[in-house]
Amino acid sequence: MTDTCAPGPGIPLTGRRSPDGYLPLRDYAAIGDGRTVGLVGIDGRIDWLPVPDLNSEPAFAALLDAGRGGWIGMAPEAPAVVERRYVDGTNVLETTFRTAAGTVRVTDSLNSGVAGRLPWTELARRVEGVDGTVPMRWAVRPGDQWRTSAPWAARRGDDPVLRVGTVQLAVRGEGHQPRTDDRSVTGAFTTAPGSRHLLAVVGVDDQPVPLPGAVHIEDRLDLSVESWQRWSASCSRGREIPPDALRSALALKLLIHSPTGTVAAAATTSLPESRIVAKNYDYRYTWLRDTAYTVAALQRLGVREEVHAATTRLLATVTDDGPEPPPFTTLQGTAPGGRRETDLPGWCGIGPVGIGNDAAHQLQLGVFGDLLSLVDSYLAAGHVLDAVSAETVARMLDRCCDLWRNPDAGIWELPHRRHYTSSKMGAWHALTVGARLADAGHLSGAADRWRAEAAAVAEFIHRECWSDAAGAFTGYAGSDQLDASVLLGHDFDRGERMHRTVDAVRARLGRGPLLYRYAGMDREEGCFVACSFWLVTALVKLDRRDEAEELMAQLLPLANDVGLFAEMIDPNTGEFLGNLPQALSHLAHLDAALTLADHPEL
Repeated sequence: MTDTCAPGPGIPLTGRRSPDGYLPLRDYAAIGDGRTVGLVGIDGRIDWLPVPDLNSEPAFAALLDAGRGGWIGMAPEAPAVVERRYVDGTNVLETTFRTAAGTVRVTDSLNSGVAGRLPWTELARRVEGVDGTVPMRWAVRPGDQWRTSAPWAARRGDDPVLRVGTVQLAVRGEGHQPRTDDRSVTGAFTTAPGSRHLLAVVGVDDQPVPLPGAVHIEDRLDLSVESWQRWSASCSRGREIPPDALRSALALKLLIHSPTGTVAAAATTSLPESRIVAKNYDYRYTWLRDTAYTVAALQRLGVREEVHAATTRLLATVTDDGPEPPPFTTLQGTAPGGRRETDLPGWCGIGPVGIGNDAAHQLQLGVFGDLLSLVDSYLAAGHVLDAVSAETVARMLDRCCDLWRNPDAGIWELPHRRHYTSSKMGAWHALTVGARLADAGHLSGAADRWRAEAAAVAEFIHRECWSDAAGAFTGYAGSDQLDASVLLGHDFDRGERMHRTVDAVRARLGRGPLLYRYAGMDREEGCFVACSFWLVTALVKLDRRDEAEELMAQLLPLANDVGLFAEMIDPNTGEFLGNLPQALSHLAHLDAALTLADHPEL
């Protein structure tokens, strides 16, 4: 595979941005504070930063609107080559610029405080001279929040304050004097060996704006490094975690919304899955599926606080939301509104840019399996359900018995209702686990019914969803078309049929180490990153470890230079497509890595 987009060590910045101002998606790293996420381009420009929450209307959104979206820049005036990395065990980014005259290092952090998450958003950009002299320029230029507000600047003493809608942004500079015009704040300085400068942006929404001193912001940057490293140490306690797996765990941690415990599917909206077909979606919501996978993965790492928060929030949402578990909710746990489209151009002019998601009220039978996976992981760690949650889970199992015979929208949220195989496998998993938990005394309910219905689901899958012509479990009943999501059914069947399914999926949906989601997608979109890691896990579970290790070795270099994955990858160019960082991609990678580590003898 030729990867024309991925930056390597010392990559020149010249020509990285397109003529209309967009970077390749591979060129972004992510920083966060447990509430929001910023995307930092390889050229030092932050092109995406919502304030204060990940799903707020972004004050900086040049990622989707290079002309009016807004950005925060910090870069040398002269041409430079770049190397970057995360500080070990953190989501704090270091970017090193090398010019003909000298070298400078920029450290980017969305800070936390002594007690954890700050009550405001605090971006700290520390600039250190390494050698020589490097003239630097910076700018803070808010956007217009989806064309709804006009930014304007004011001064409070020596401190510029930018306003856009209800968001206020205080700009602090240390070691240099900011300049303010009507809509932005800019500045310049020159580094020398051992010099240190600071640019900080402190943001609030509809609140008084704090003006912390530069020394306190610097201290919190160092504290944030220590906090991230303590969290990473808790993940690796008692076991060796491969560095790439720890990076995926840290990427997931960025997407956990700490005020609520929910897990965002991605940090962005409307990054295109294709350059050919309009497939742009808003992933700034929490999917039950992603939450279940996150709980299972973090549970395996020994993380407790986030596991408990995510589990209790999801169970409360399911309890309050009605007879079926919702496929997804807002990060705040409320029902999503419908999708509306804006007139923003979109990344590289590929629209539409949409806010909201119309799939919230679909029937997706797989969510029953996701819910029971989450509960099973939680209980396996020695925790205990409360009476209300246990009653809710039992009610959901009864509802699964009622509904599994119906067609649904499937894991891919498709408009055509069918008897999708992976949905039936999810229903089988829910009922099988539910009966086992009832036998163990964790649930009270109709365990005999759940067990009998699980057997009926299994019989349906083997009768209706297996194709002799395809030699595989197919995407939906009565079809010969393949779907990589059936790889998630490795616990349903580990016999000859699943072995043949794995081989068929690799042969017909594979492009190198990557997989398309289902038949026909090679004409519409890139390969779905999570599917390839699902394949790794399935191979391990089917006692095909050598193949799993070989595939994993081919997949890991497809991450970008700081170890992040988007939703999709173009198999011809290596270009990232879709929203990023993508929770499901990193979840699938982490699960595959831990499965390989946990099954050394298979």
